Amino acid sequence: MKHSEPKKVVLIGASTGGPGQIQKIVNSLVELQDTTVIIAQHMVDGFMDSFTSRVQNSSCNNVSLAKDNQPCQKTNIYICEGETKLFKSNLNLLFAQKKSSLNSYNPNINILFNSFVPLCKDIEILSVILTGIGDDGVEACKNLSINGARCITESKDSAIVDGMPNRARAIVPNIEVYDMEKIVKIISEFCE
Repeated sequence: MKHSEPKKVVLIGASTGGPGQIQKIVNSLVELQDTTVIIAQHMVDGFMDSFTSRVQNSSCNNVSLAKDNQPCQKTNIYICEGETKLFKSNLNLLFAQKKSSLNSYNPNINILFNSFVPLCKDIEILSVILTGIGDDGVEACKNLSINGARCITESKDSAIVDGMPNRARAIVPNIEVYDMEKIVKIISEFCE
């Protein structure tokens, strides 16, 4: 049986300061049709379930934690943990997931975003780097951009913590830079 794969995917990577911004994005979305939203928000083990529930409570779309070997379906919002990536198996797009490696981010944004690089020709991708310390996701965002994905990040004034956005602005070719209000609008329009 062929699962209902998305035609478009929004990839969101965030760290410190991200939960409130993710909530704004999810709250802005109308009922998804051909789009899937996949979120990688750095968080300590044990908090993902409550974060997912909180996001689901304010969304008109189905929000769930991504699980190993689960089909990725359009109209869903997935929250990742650990080392999550997606891969093609026959006609299906499936999640593969394992616990984060020692001293690794939970979830690892680079691993998630990089898994979409081979899918850039088949799926329209919008990748978003939000507030956070460090540079997780930036290298993969660069790879996505080189392969035709649209990439956006926050402006210095908008980011609660300007580590990840600053690095993205420095190394991702053709990256678009906006304040949070504009990013919410772009994602919402992309999902329509």
